Amino acid sequence: MTTIFRSEQMTSCQLYLQPDAAYSCIAELGELGIVQFRDLNPNVNSFQRKFVNEVRRCEEMERKLRFLESEIKKDELTLYDPDENPDAPKPREMIDLEAIIDKLDHELKEINTNADALLRNFNELTELKHNLSMTQTFFQDAQQVRIGLSENAHEQNVDIDDQYSSTMATGMKLGFVSGVISRERIIGFERMLWRVCRGNVFLKQADIPDLIEDPLTGEKVHKTVFVVFFQGEQLKNRVQKICEGFRANIYPCPENANERRELAMGVMTRLEDLNIVLRQTHDHRQRVLLETSKTIRTWIIKVRKIKAIYHTMNMFNNDIARKCFIAECWTPNSQIDTLQLALRKGSESSGSGSISSVVNRIETNQQPPTHNKLNKFTQGFQNLVDAYGVATYREINPMPFVLITFPFLFAVMFGDAGHGLIVSIFALWMVIKENTLKKKWRTQEVWTIFFGGRYIILLMGLFSIYTGLIYNDVFSKSLNLFGSSWRVKFDDKTLLKSDSVFLEPNPTIYNHTTPDQYRQMYSGNPYLLGIDPVWQLSDNKITFTNSAKMKFAIIIGIIQMCFGVILSLWNHLHFKHYHGIFAEFLPQLIFLVCIFIYLIILIFYKWSTYQGKDATDAPSLLIHLINMMLLSYPDSPPSSTKIYNGQRGVQTALLLIAVICIPWMLLAKPIYTIIKRRKRNNHLTVTNPLASNDIEMKNHNADEEIDMSEVWVEQGIHTIEYFLGCISHTASYLRLWALSLAHAQLSEVLWSMIFHIGLSMNGYIGGIASFMVFMPWSSLTIFILLLMEGLSAFLHALRLHWVEFQSKFYKGEGYPFVPFSFKLILEETPPDS
Repeated sequence: MTTIFRSEQMTSCQLYLQPDAAYSCIAELGELGIVQFRDLNPNVNSFQRKFVNEVRRCEEMERKLRFLESEIKKDELTLYDPDENPDAPKPREMIDLEAIIDKLDHELKEINTNADALLRNFNELTELKHNLSMTQTFFQDAQQVRIGLSENAHEQNVDIDDQYSSTMATGMKLGFVSGVISRERIIGFERMLWRVCRGNVFLKQADIPDLIEDPLTGEKVHKTVFVVFFQGEQLKNRVQKICEGFRANIYPCPENANERRELAMGVMTRLEDLNIVLRQTHDHRQRVLLETSKTIRTWIIKVRKIKAIYHTMNMFNNDIARKCFIAECWTPNSQIDTLQLALRKGSESSGSGSISSVVNRIETNQQPPTHNKLNKFTQGFQNLVDAYGVATYREINPMPFVLITFPFLFAVMFGDAGHGLIVSIFALWMVIKENTLKKKWRTQEVWTIFFGGRYIILLMGLFSIYTGLIYNDVFSKSLNLFGSSWRVKFDDKTLLKSDSVFLEPNPTIYNHTTPDQYRQMYSGNPYLLGIDPVWQLSDNKITFTNSAKMKFAIIIGIIQMCFGVILSLWNHLHFKHYHGIFAEFLPQLIFLVCIFIYLIILIFYKWSTYQGKDATDAPSLLIHLINMMLLSYPDSPPSSTKIYNGQRGVQTALLLIAVICIPWMLLAKPIYTIIKRRKRNNHLTVTNPLASNDIEMKNHNADEEIDMSEVWVEQGIHTIEYFLGCISHTASYLRLWALSLAHAQLSEVLWSMIFHIGLSMNGYIGGIASFMVFMPWSSLTIFILLLMEGLSAFLHALRLHWVEFQSKFYKGEGYPFVPFSFKLILEETPPDS
């Protein structure tokens, strides 16, 4: 049970590993995850370590495997996970694995290169096919125009098409350039031709109806076939440069119709052949990727294990004289036997069983790492504690207490049984389906946070249901489960006289109310669970609930702070800091008891002494507490109202004791330190008189003065922080009341302003209206009350634990135990990352 409240005891070990068995031994330790290695070569550059070449080879294999995995995902093939965790391969198996991965990488790159070249050629031929088809139509149209214009060669005032046709008719030799261009660039292309060539060119164009894959970019786009007619080499050069600038693909087009026809037939034949070759190349690629997909996850795990082993071995010292590797590590005391067994097994598997590895326990001044045994339920709560700071070695671990108090404080601020039920259902779904959901959306950071804290959310929801029943608050409405203690016995005349009536527990208020009538109005028995539902209908509901919630917040806060101070006693006893009990624990606890525990006693005394009928005569605890601090006891009410006899003397004595605790805590520890050092100095002087010369004594006193000044300053800050913090921390717990009030009021506003609209209508219209307003009401409830208010309550509960609770006993100056574990390495970098 002690391991629940404290971290495990750790041992520093030194390992002597034979070079032939070192790899196998580290592999066995990686599977177990029970040791944390220390780097014995901190000043050696990473590129100068012994196994840097092996690490580089592993990184190169990882790069190739990432390429293969991306190609498999690109083809939407299934990646198969290994049925069982593969063992780390032997060093000689690394060569075979490297050869297989290199062969697949080379083969797939060659296939991709050939496929890209074939596809580029296929796309170019496709564009050429459309180009020849469209230009054939252009030239046929031009031939028909030439025949028609030969009869009217002398007509005047022709347009651009007529100019081209008349030019053809006169027999002038024109050059042309044909090609394919993206449809979105054709307007700018035409405008540029007109401006640069000054209107001395003629452009014919036709849109290709199908999407064409661009040979250069590989994107499917709409394209247009064009033919530009011109005269002269100068215009030809200009046209070609413009085509190049607009990324137009120029294709050869014979002037003779028969040659164009033959070229088109050749293109069709080549397209058919390329289509067959492309299909065969794709099938071959699919076969290679399919075979690779079955084993690539296994290869990734093996390569990462090999890399982790060599990276760990780079932290060892290579003792050339002893012909062995020397390693230092931390391991739990309970795992020493397991460590020795793993080293023995590694030596046997490497074939060097005759020479076993050696484990030596060594003494060190270094602080051991903090290691807590956790499971999937407690891991989330430990993460909350570690976010503040990892516990110092063997310090009290707040996690077992946070496991209960954190969801409870959250629920105090989030107290609504309906909202808690929704949160619990969501968390329960994540818990039940955790094996299925574990690998889903693992790249989504928000989902990962919610899923990692599923057990925290489940407890927060369950506690919220409990506090919601205590508040009698379900979606801002109350449930009358056990019957209200109040009965309205007024007649219709009294009820119609005003908008509201008083249900007064004191029968003497109304002269016409007899004790028998009063007993019929109020049964005198409290509601069985939580707040009576009649308060839901009352106008002074907030006044009543605020008073109760404020007092409960103060009670919860003071009790938790006192519990934190008591836990510091456990730390003092464990670390044998007995002076800390007298110098810190006692003044801290006495101060809390004299001021704040006394306040709790007054609250319970007032609740048990003053009934509802005495509400007008009940004293104000806030005023009495202020008077206690000021030692002021006025004679005028309400300050003159005494809670109990002898109150003035008791409060004066308590305040005096509390004030004495301040210098007690301020002076006790520094004085103890001075006395302890004087005894130590006297002991050194008696045992070694030669050491007491003037120079040495002067240096020693200077060092002692500096150290003592730090002690005084540190203790002064600690004293001021604690005594002022007790007041501010107590006030800080009022956030429990404030957020509970805000949550209840927001829930009531959403109900009255949205959902109440549908419920206030009758008949079919009311049913339709309720259905229509349910969606906005439920959406706002989820996003505002559950998510935003839930996040706010979560952060406030976290702050109360970090600052108000843990500051009383928890230092958090340790560092975590991070074992060499293949499981952790693979979880940090999953195979599909």
